[in-house]
Amino acid sequence: MATQQSPLIDLDAPQLVMPPQHQIPVADYPRKMMEIPPSRMFLIRDALNAYRTKYGADARTFDASQGDGGASLPGVPAELLERALQLQLEHGTAYDQPFGTAQFRKAAAEAYWQLDSASGWGPENIVFVQGGRDGLNKAYQAMIALGTGEVGSVLVVSRVPWISYNWGPYGMGLNVMLAPGRPEDGWRYTPEGIRACAELAQREGRKVAGLVITSPDNPTGRTIPVDEQVELAKAALEAGFPFVLFDWIYHWVTDNGPSDINRLLQSFSAEERERLIVLDGLTKSLGASNLRSAHLLAGKQVVKYIVSQASHGVIPAYYSQAVAIAAYEKGFTEAAAPIIEPIKQSRQVLREILPQQGVNFVLGDGYYAFIDCTRYIEAGDLGDSEGLLTYLGENYGIAIVPGIYFSQAGANWIRFSYALPPEETRGAANRLFEGLNSLL
Repeated sequence: MATQQSPLIDLDAPQLVMPPQHQIPVADYPRKMMEIPPSRMFLIRDALNAYRTKYGADARTFDASQGDGGASLPGVPAELLERALQLQLEHGTAYDQPFGTAQFRKAAAEAYWQLDSASGWGPENIVFVQGGRDGLNKAYQAMIALGTGEVGSVLVVSRVPWISYNWGPYGMGLNVMLAPGRPEDGWRYTPEGIRACAELAQREGRKVAGLVITSPDNPTGRTIPVDEQVELAKAALEAGFPFVLFDWIYHWVTDNGPSDINRLLQSFSAEERERLIVLDGLTKSLGASNLRSAHLLAGKQVVKYIVSQASHGVIPAYYSQAVAIAAYEKGFTEAAAPIIEPIKQSRQVLREILPQQGVNFVLGDGYYAFIDCTRYIEAGDLGDSEGLLTYLGENYGIAIVPGIYFSQAGANWIRFSYALPPEETRGAANRLFEGLNSLL
């Protein structure tokens, strides 16, 4: 019997790896993209340095700009880091799987989330990622590949989004659309606003890749009950959004405890659950910013896609998983208490102070209060909240984040971080209003 011969290959000629029908077409959109700006957080440092130059190197300053519990609060307890080291020594330093390890998946599904079998999800729906941004980038890629099948689609975010929601998706080939939202409602989504986004995208000749629901929110601190998140997600799915991404990175840093994943999942059909993605991690709840420990929960097709892509990209580090496993072993409520409890106390400080000042503000949960500074900016002829940042930093030694950094809708607002010990939060808030009232 004759053996079928493979086609002859000219080893002296170049060859494209992919067959013609699977080659990426030539597109010049990267040349036309807006330049992605670097962080402007250096302006905060410059303003505080100017204050110290004026009042002395030892002059007391307050940094209410931090979104880093590992810097402004104790961070990960030493006992968890030591337990993680023990796990690392036992585990060794060989390559792990692109999804992380079966050990992490099991711990996250059973000890942390306590996934109910009725949800239809289990360990195989979990992918470890090297921090929140890595997880988001992988989610965006999945939305494009499995959802719209094309770059240039639209990702819908809130009216005043985290700054990396403006630029992260854009760098991956998605156009970002700000949903309708009003300051008096904390810029929260509505089903009508979500449908309006789908209609605008259609008029523009674009597909919608997904919706991002963040609760508690950065920068506003807005918190959305799970039932309301379900309502919004269903409105998006019914409007033709391929995916809904729930950013729950702050959901442990609340007065009422973490969000209920089983309640969320069981509110959707098995088919609808395949279109949900949930992001969580240690960055905020454990103050583990530089450990880059996060994970995604998603439908099996999304997990399969992400794992396949990660096998040619970023393989997760084991130590980052080990810290999470150590925290889950201890019991996450107890493990995260050194971060969560001081922030709860600081939140109460602001709930006392902000109403006394007669300002409009949003104060839900998470790390942040969002404060309307329009009258102060106008009185001082400062232009917008970036001008206010400079004024407060240089003259009063208090650092905040200007709302203009997030979107034009927040131009006259500031993000005030209370990821601080309560006495520090009180001092920072008093210094803030000392500076603001000096403008009147």
